Amino acid sequence: MHYLLMYDLVPDYLERRGMYRDAHLALAWAATERGELQLAGALTEPVDTAVLLFKGDSPEAAEAFARADPYVLAGLVTRWCVRPWTTVVGEGAANPVR
Repeated sequence: MHYLLMYDLVPDYLERRGMYRDAHLALAWAATERGELQLAGALTEPVDTAVLLFKGDSPEAAEAFARADPYVLAGLVTRWCVRPWTTVVGEGAANPVR
């Protein structure tokens, strides 16, 4: 199953993220190496949202990531939520339908 972790970002996110970015990226790459985090990044124009794609049997990995994320802890994220995503098309689809 796929899960989307979605962040609402503060208006000055780009200006404030610098001091937390290395720790955030280390956390993200560790989750990737465990096979949990598949893709992640911020939406642009405007940079007001970030989306992280997790794969697993439950939303636990995504929720744990958000609770430990330096961006969340430092207040760069105003709100986060995890939503199940039923993927049906594509090489990595969890529930392929043809």
